[in-house]
Amino acid sequence: MHRFTVDQYHQLGEAGILTPEDRVELIDGWIVEKAVQKPPHARADARLQRVLPRVVPAGLEMRFQLPITPPTSEPEPDGVLARGPEERYDDAHPGPRDVLLVVEVADTTLAFDRGEKLLLYAAARLPAYWIINIPDQRIEVYVNPRGGRRPGYRTRTDFVRGIKVPVVVNAQTVGEIAVNDLLP
Repeated sequence: MHRFTVDQYHQLGEAGILTPEDRVELIDGWIVEKAVQKPPHARADARLQRVLPRVVPAGLEMRFQLPITPPTSEPEPDGVLARGPEERYDDAHPGPRDVLLVVEVADTTLAFDRGEKLLLYAAARLPAYWIINIPDQRIEVYVNPRGGRRPGYRTRTDFVRGIKVPVVVNAQTVGEIAVNDLLP
């Protein structure tokens, strides 16, 4: 078994060893196969891509199923809200200081998204992490990250159908999204 650096991971792509068809991502140095999207996951992704742009202020970059680059990883979250302008990412993916919100859609991957992904995003101190939790029909919002030896988020709030999730950027609520608009 071998752990890879982000640079080594990129070299595997440049050498053609990894291709876009491989559906993998780098998680804490490990090359991890991404789960196949079932229809509920695909529907939630489509809804996220349609609804999130409606509440995001100008000047921020929205990215969907594209890489971000924390120190030891290169996950491809279902949604990311990052600092703009978009040209900022012509030569590099958003890093921890760029990312304002990261969103994962969880159907069959709920344990992984609550486990390894949550620890990864907290260790990188990403300010907000949402899990669109399809099995439990809720949006889990994690804020106040703690890095260090025991990474995690200090605050978790669950939002259920009939409620709106506030979209918070730099400690300001910039809009709200109805849970019903995101869940399939």
